[in-house]
Amino acid sequence: MTSAVPNSAGASETTASRGRVGDSPLRPDGLLKVTGAFAYASDLSRDDMLWGATLRSPHPHARIVAIDTAPALAVPGVHAVLTAADVPGENAVGLEHLDQPALAEGVVRYQGEAVALVAAEHPETARRAAARIVVEYEELPAVTDPRRALEPGAALVHPARRDAGGNLVREVRMRRGDPAPTAPVVVALDFEVGMQDQAFLGPESGLAVPGADGGVDLHVATQWLHVDQRQVCHVLGLPPGKVRLHLAGVGGAFGGREDLSMHAHACLLALRTGRPVKMSYSREESFFGHVHRHPAWLRYEFGAERDGTLVYARADILFDGGAYASSTGAVVGNGGSLGLGPYRIPNVHVDARGVYTNNPPCGAMRGFGCVQAAFAHEALMDELADAVGVDPVEIRARNGMREGDTNITGQVIDSAAPVAELIRIVRDMPLPPGSPPEPDLRELPGGVGNTTHGEGVVRGIGYAVTYKNVGFSEGYDDYSTARVRLEVSAGEPVATVHTAAAEVGQGLITVEQQIARTELGVERVVVQQADTTVGSAGSTSASRQTYVTGGAVKAACEAVRDTVLARAAGMLQRAAADLRLDGDKIVDVSGEVLTGVADVLGDEAVEETLEWRHRPTAPLDEETGAGDAHVQFAFSAHRAVVDVDVELGLVKVVALDTAQDVGRAVNPDAVLGQIQGGSAQGMGLALMEEVVVTDGRVRNPSFTDYLIPTILDTPPMRIEVLEYADPHAPYGVRGVGEPPTISSGPAVAAAIRAATGKALRRVPVRPEHITGA
Repeated sequence: MTSAVPNSAGASETTASRGRVGDSPLRPDGLLKVTGAFAYASDLSRDDMLWGATLRSPHPHARIVAIDTAPALAVPGVHAVLTAADVPGENAVGLEHLDQPALAEGVVRYQGEAVALVAAEHPETARRAAARIVVEYEELPAVTDPRRALEPGAALVHPARRDAGGNLVREVRMRRGDPAPTAPVVVALDFEVGMQDQAFLGPESGLAVPGADGGVDLHVATQWLHVDQRQVCHVLGLPPGKVRLHLAGVGGAFGGREDLSMHAHACLLALRTGRPVKMSYSREESFFGHVHRHPAWLRYEFGAERDGTLVYARADILFDGGAYASSTGAVVGNGGSLGLGPYRIPNVHVDARGVYTNNPPCGAMRGFGCVQAAFAHEALMDELADAVGVDPVEIRARNGMREGDTNITGQVIDSAAPVAELIRIVRDMPLPPGSPPEPDLRELPGGVGNTTHGEGVVRGIGYAVTYKNVGFSEGYDDYSTARVRLEVSAGEPVATVHTAAAEVGQGLITVEQQIARTELGVERVVVQQADTTVGSAGSTSASRQTYVTGGAVKAACEAVRDTVLARAAGMLQRAAADLRLDGDKIVDVSGEVLTGVADVLGDEAVEETLEWRHRPTAPLDEETGAGDAHVQFAFSAHRAVVDVDVELGLVKVVALDTAQDVGRAVNPDAVLGQIQGGSAQGMGLALMEEVVVTDGRVRNPSFTDYLIPTILDTPPMRIEVLEYADPHAPYGVRGVGEPPTISSGPAVAAAIRAATGKALRRVPVRPEHITGA
């Protein structure tokens, strides 16, 4: 159990980073990042490189009548101008469906869609030339209201899908128990969640270098090297051996780098010009260049006994997927199968749908379909608590899942499900003190803006508990590959770990080192740069990398260890089962040194490459939603304390406390950091973060108008970490990164409702929601 109360790309191996599973070694990239010496993708450079720029559509829906590139080509310093006609392979990309053109062809379906590319000697030259491309558009009616997208006669975003679902991307139905249940207490609500941006601090950037073999090397900030490679190969018409991807320094991700951005564009320009091409988005372009969190419209109804025990639940969940599918199908699967929260509900009727519109494409973001649903089911749990006269903590504890229960898909929760314990832990944490008679302005709603001196300020407390799947689901072949090499250098054993798993800031490199030290007993561990010369590690998403890539590294290390000990056993005439690796020595079970690793290996190295899979999952039944769709579940709870100026509509989060079961804290300090960051991101959606889209047009593509929490907005956080090991996972781990993002926002919203007495059925909560009638 761990607790804390804080006040507020290449090969990696350092002495400071040494530590084993359960330790908190310093990150090898930590000092570089805080001193500004770390090389992010935007720092990539080649002496002979060109710069790429993208021309994007100003319209949410329009026909491309004609494109005149001659004015751009006439700009001095321009080397190439490309359109869809210049794509040598298939002009289609996409995570789940190849439904999005690399460059718009014939029609644009959202504002910001890429239409043409320019390569020039200077970035400003490339931008000026792109602005000179003349595109004649014929504007078309846009489908911008997802609630009308499925109505009979609605215009189709993709006319070719007229007989394949129309504007429906996917629908998931959950049916369990009595189809027409009744209950003495019924509560219902409608809820709306706005579009959130991942808001990573390092905008999209990469460098494509043409190869002598006619291929290309792409150095890029991404979350999933191999799925990027597959899509780029498709566009270029080249085999994987000629499209080599290398992970560049990543400045945050949160799901927004799962889809392609400039990847194929930079490669197209590099192959056309025969020179390296760098592309780096501005912050405004970044808002158009990646997917966002799906906005959602939710209608929920709970029926319960008079003591608050849930009898049934109904939910209708609608996700706006935007112009292209991205990962909408999987988000719908999560929203449907997990969308009623971590509660025991015998009778269930859920419909979850994702639709195409001419709004910006939406896809993966931390929490992946569960965030939106949690705002609704937690608000309704508070309604139920009020209706039956039960404390909001106890209503959750009374209905919370326990190990051995089944969830709404019928899947047995076969490891810890400490819902009641988590929610009671946060309830029992000390509350922050009240405001002093003359409070510091920074501690009041509005902060240093000096908008209030404490008059009209009311305090509220709110709770939320949620759960999230870990890893890919619904039968997806979820695996990772690890290559581990053990050799002797300068008389000391050195382990080298190579995977394609993306380090996006979460500390995966450190975890890989810790696992190698634990399994091989060595101190020096080098983690090679992630690239596509080793097998796939899947995406750095779904809170899966410590579980799956950690499992692969562990398995590869075990195979290397077994080989070394087998050799030692032959030399020593001892049973391999009686031998252990301990630093640079081989010892017996009593710890007696028998020989050195150098004596066993000599000049040879032992290397093993293994694929590792978690236990299989199953698709959801199309009619009932039944199935063991998920491999693991992670639970979290939050308590938020807020001060609200009810006259001005301003909110100050005074405390945001949490308890979470992580199975096993491989790196306890990193676990706390993940919980802190996830909590702040969930709080941001509750209070301020929204991509405002009107008639298909983004109104706030900048950090001036799209607000994210700063250090002045982020409150102290008491964090208690439970370690109930999952017997099915390596070291018993559970994913950590997503659950705090899911439960923090609903807790903040609940606290604001408690302070104001307002229903507040939309997030982010705006001042006018608090002050309005």
